[in-house]
Amino acid sequence: MSGVPHHLARWTGLTGSLLLAVSAYLGGVFPTGDLRPTPVSIWQGPNGPLIIASWLLGTALMAWAWWSLRDGVPSARWALVTVGLWLLPLLVVPPMASRDVYAYACQGASYVNGISPYEQGVSALPCPWLDSISYIWRDTPAPYGPLFVVLAGAVVKATGSLTAAIVAFRLLAVAGVALTAACLPVLARRCGVPVGRALWLALASPLIGVHLVAGAHNDALMVGLLVAGLAVVAARPGRPVPLLAGGVLLGLAVSIKITGLVVIPFAALAASVGPYRIRSLVRDGGPVVVGAVAVVIGVTVAGGLNFGWIAGLESGGDVIAWTSPSTAVGQTVGYLAVIFGAHVDALPVTRAIGLAVLAVLLVWLWWRARTRDPFFHAGLALAATVALSPIVHPWYWIWPLTVLAATARDGVWFAGVALAGSFLVLPDGTGLARYTKLPGAPLMTLLLIWVVVRLVRSARAERAPTPAAAGAD
Repeated sequence: MSGVPHHLARWTGLTGSLLLAVSAYLGGVFPTGDLRPTPVSIWQGPNGPLIIASWLLGTALMAWAWWSLRDGVPSARWALVTVGLWLLPLLVVPPMASRDVYAYACQGASYVNGISPYEQGVSALPCPWLDSISYIWRDTPAPYGPLFVVLAGAVVKATGSLTAAIVAFRLLAVAGVALTAACLPVLARRCGVPVGRALWLALASPLIGVHLVAGAHNDALMVGLLVAGLAVVAARPGRPVPLLAGGVLLGLAVSIKITGLVVIPFAALAASVGPYRIRSLVRDGGPVVVGAVAVVIGVTVAGGLNFGWIAGLESGGDVIAWTSPSTAVGQTVGYLAVIFGAHVDALPVTRAIGLAVLAVLLVWLWWRARTRDPFFHAGLALAATVALSPIVHPWYWIWPLTVLAATARDGVWFAGVALAGSFLVLPDGTGLARYTKLPGAPLMTLLLIWVVVRLVRSARAERAPTPAAAGAD
């Protein structure tokens, strides 16, 4: 238990949230704002120093309050009440830290007007709110699942205005956070993790308030459905009908963002009762897989869409930032080549290697999970998926962190990633990683090397015989 007084942490975090709200009102992501800002232009603009100061201090206070109680809170109820207090100021601010919510609205408008956002960019409508979207995303296909496209269309059709659509998308995000709060305790109890600690780690970080609530990211809905599906599987292993329902929830999560797909094989393992057997995996894991696949196909067909959303994921590679380790290595190789008078574009190679390593790692994690906790390994699989992707936005880490918060019995090392990521995006969506390629990329490369060395040493230590065993031989 932390030595920091709980009431001090609660009100410190609330103060931080209020300061973040101030930064959003002064310099948030407005529809008519500068689409190509830089940290310097923000500083020199109206209220620039106040915007950055309130953002930095607010993030620091909220992050400190969250981190100081990472090892435990008085109760689950206390955690939920505190999280609710922290989120209140961010419920009523302009969009913050990303322009994605405007892209959601335009993709919904495309869908409502009979244009598949998987086949054409939003500039094909043209979207009435096109000027609010970053240039890089105007002509690229939507990378979101069919369920979210259908939801976005319903939002635009029901609201008819950009402001009302933003409110609706934010309410969907809040619903996702609430679903996580409701279902995470079931998963935590199954994995022997204190419920209060799980809720605190998953919901109280600045990433949740800034990116999921204020930013209205659809990741909130995806994570909520993912946790709900895992909770059903955890509560009813070996029972076909509940497991089918769990698979349906997981399929809905995949239909928001395809990332949820990596969890399904682990959920199938967790659904099995008793020791691992192929027969029990098919019998118990089958309903989970069938439910998930049926929902993804059903939603796609019912929405009159196709599977072009999978190809849309490639557009993410247009963004180059050192927050992706494989991208950072490619950048670092290019910088080193310049020293020797050469020009090398190593990004395609390092990113391809990263994806190949991810494929191998996912198979290994699943194989390892047969005799260990599948839920914890599902969290590790999500972490690997984020870390080895060609592009990594700070809020992507919410996916694995939420699952790990409820499944990791020892240590809270994963919370450090959220802590660092909280400081990487300014209120108007300016990503600091774009302006810190040096030293960002080399430092990330060094960190990656350190992590790999630690993992190799840890693996060798696990395989090494104990002194007692060596003596017995």
